[in-house]
Amino acid sequence: MVAAKLLLDKKREGHALGSAEIREFIDGFTKGEIPDYQMAAMAMAICCRGMTDRETADLTDAMMRSGVVLDWSDLSLPTADKHSTGGVGDKLSLIIQPLAAACGVAVPSLTGRGLGITGGTADKLETIPGYNASLSMDDYRKVVSEVGCSMTVQTAEICPADKKLYALRDVTGTVASIPLICGSILSKKWAEGAQTLVFDVKSGSGAFMKTREDSVTLATAMVKASQAAGRKAAALVTDMSEPLGYAVGNANEVAEAIEALKTHCGTEPSWISLSVELAALMVSLAKDLPLDEARELCWTKLRDGSAYAKFEAMVKAQGGDLDAFARFCTKPTFKFKIQAMRSGYVTQVDAEKVGRVALMLGAGREKTGDKIDPLAGITLAVKVGDKVAVGQPLATLEKSTEPDGLEKAAAELYKAFQIGSEKPEVGSLILEKIV
Repeated sequence: MVAAKLLLDKKREGHALGSAEIREFIDGFTKGEIPDYQMAAMAMAICCRGMTDRETADLTDAMMRSGVVLDWSDLSLPTADKHSTGGVGDKLSLIIQPLAAACGVAVPSLTGRGLGITGGTADKLETIPGYNASLSMDDYRKVVSEVGCSMTVQTAEICPADKKLYALRDVTGTVASIPLICGSILSKKWAEGAQTLVFDVKSGSGAFMKTREDSVTLATAMVKASQAAGRKAAALVTDMSEPLGYAVGNANEVAEAIEALKTHCGTEPSWISLSVELAALMVSLAKDLPLDEARELCWTKLRDGSAYAKFEAMVKAQGGDLDAFARFCTKPTFKFKIQAMRSGYVTQVDAEKVGRVALMLGAGREKTGDKIDPLAGITLAVKVGDKVAVGQPLATLEKSTEPDGLEKAAAELYKAFQIGSEKPEVGSLILEKIV
C-alpha cells in the first residue's frame, strides 16, 4: 500500500489520486490501519482541492465496497430508487416509492432519520404503530421481493466507511464538500443495489443547498458519478423556499401522504405533481419508456388506487397497522393557532423558519439520539399566493407532551409569513433537470 502521507501530499498539491490509491486509502481507514487524523486531513484536502468526476466515482465505489452490496439480479423487475437531499414537509418518498412499484419497478429504498430541520422518512413511517423501519437485510429482501418496495434504514453492514467518515466530517468542517457529499449519498444508494437512481436536490431556505447554483453543481455531480458507475441516473433541482404540502412534522405528514394516495382527484397540488414527475423519471429510465408514457402511467396508477395498495402492502409487510395509525392521529394534543394580522396576499412562507419552529415543538432532533414527539408539528392553512383577511388562520402548531413553549414557538412562526398587497407569481417547483 502506498504510504498515506504520500497520498495526503499528492491531494494537498491538487493532483488527482489514482483509482487504486483511493480504494486502498478507504480500505485502510475502514480497517483502522489509517488513523482518524490522517482521514480527517484527507477530507480537508478534498474539501479544499476538490476531486475530478472519476475520483468522485472511485471514492464512492470504495466506500460502497467497504460493506455489503446488495444484488437484485434474481428479481424479474428492473430496480430503481429516489433520493432527496431533504427539506421541510418533504413526504414525497411516501408517494413516489409505492407509485413506482405500482408501475412495475422494484424499489429497494434505504432511508434515513431526521436531523435538524430535515425530517427523516424512517421517523415518519415509525409513527405508524408496529411499522419496522429497521429490517434485517433478509427481511428487507423478502419485502422487496414480495411487495415490490421497502423503506428501511441502513444496517451496520452497509457502507461502514461512510459512517466513520461522516463522524469526522461533522467535526472538521468538511461536510459541505461536493465530492464528499456525493460519496456519502451515493455509496449507500449504490450499495442498496438499485440500477436506476433519481435525485431530488432541494434548493432554497429550507434546503441544505441554499443557492440554485450549488444545487445544480451537486445534482450534476451525483448524476455523472452514477452514470460513470454504470447506473441510469437523472436529477431534478427543486424549490425548497416554501414547505412542501401543508403538513410539517411526522404523523401529520404521513396522514397527508395517505390522503393524497387514497383520495387524489381533481386539480393536482404542486407537491403531488412533483412526486409524479420524480416517479415518472424512475419508471422511464428503469423500463426504457418515453417520459410522457411513464408520466401517464404514473398518473393512472395514482388515480386508480394502485399506488395506495402498494403502500398499504408495504406497511403491512413491515408490521404496520394503518387502522391503528388513524386512531393514533386522533389522540388529544396541545394546539395553538396563529392568524393573519393584515389583509393581502401571502408572499412568503419561509421553509427554514417553519422547519426550525417544528424542531422547537419536538418534531425533529437537534442531535442524534434526541427523542421525537410523533404528533408534534405544524399544519399550514395557507400557501404562497393565497389571499388572506385579518384574523384568517395561517397555521396550527401542535405537540403532545405539554403546552409549554407553544406561545413562544407561535411567535417565531409568525416570522415565516409575509403578506403583501400584490399577488406574487407562483412558479414551478422544478427549477432544473439534469440527465
